[in-house]
Amino acid sequence: MPVPARISTALARITPGLTGSAEIVVGPEHTAPFVGSGRIAVLATPVMINVIEAAALAAVEHLLPPGHQSLGIHLDVSHVAATPVGLRVTATAEVLSVEGRTVTFRVEAHDEFERIGGGTHQRVVVSVERFDERVAHKVRAAR
Repeated sequence: MPVPARISTALARITPGLTGSAEIVVGPEHTAPFVGSGRIAVLATPVMINVIEAAALAAVEHLLPPGHQSLGIHLDVSHVAATPVGLRVTATAEVLSVEGRTVTFRVEAHDEFERIGGGTHQRVVVSVERFDERVAHKVRAAR
């Protein structure tokens, strides 16, 4: 399926090398026991993933035309080091490629001492109106 011209023009502005970042200070609400992903009170993997996705958004979302946004469709990351409550976690995302409506990123997360995770992430650019219509159709069909 061809990419609509409006999106295609916007995607031409998203080029390899663009970067974004996001950060949090780990609080009790970011720990594995709080989010239900483990029992040790360190940064939960789902929270690390959230910060990584926020970094990817920071890299490209401002370049999209009105009425469009990107949605995460694939994530392949490792979480290799624990981060205790009180430390800052910074995630970075770098655009590696754009194919059609799909943007691929190299992502990393670090705390104040070391690299805690990283890998790749893909997002697809969508029309919010068309996306909402498809979701509404599912809601109606489920009733």
